[in-house]
Amino acid sequence: MMAWQPWAGLLLLMLAWPVSAKPPAEPTSWQGVVTRVVDGDTVHVRPLEGGALHKIRIIGMDAPEICQAGGVAARTALNERIHQRMVTVKLQGVDVYGRDLALIYLSQEDVGQWMVQRGHAWSSRYRQDHGPYVQEEDNAKLLGRGLFAEMPAEYPRDFRRRHGRCPYQR
Repeated sequence: MMAWQPWAGLLLLMLAWPVSAKPPAEPTSWQGVVTRVVDGDTVHVRPLEGGALHKIRIIGMDAPEICQAGGVAARTALNERIHQRMVTVKLQGVDVYGRDLALIYLSQEDVGQWMVQRGHAWSSRYRQDHGPYVQEEDNAKLLGRGLFAEMPAEYPRDFRRRHGRCPYQR
């Protein structure tokens, strides 16, 4: 039996980090204007201080695919809420597609939480973790809001397994 090595804890931590995301060098927060809503959980934001446009995947929630039932309604709701508005972006990492992973706030309101509360998205899930908005999702289901008005709503990951990704929407 080998003795515990000091570096083993770091190795275990690295192996536990989701493969789809890497943390930023340093968490950052900045303000910008939403210039485009791609779908119910992806937006383009131009920083107020200038610079490159950021394609951002809103973390904490998962909206339906655009070609999935509820996908267009989710994009419409998000568009009506934040398009051409100033938001605060709290960067958490970058995904395998090069999108920034971030929380987005409209004033003090968590936009991901707002989407889940209204039934336009699920609280994100990872393994046994039901995500940060599980209570909001349960309430939306109970009230039959949005996606949950017609049961059963199909979780996006399951939809992609059965149908593949939607064609890119421009």
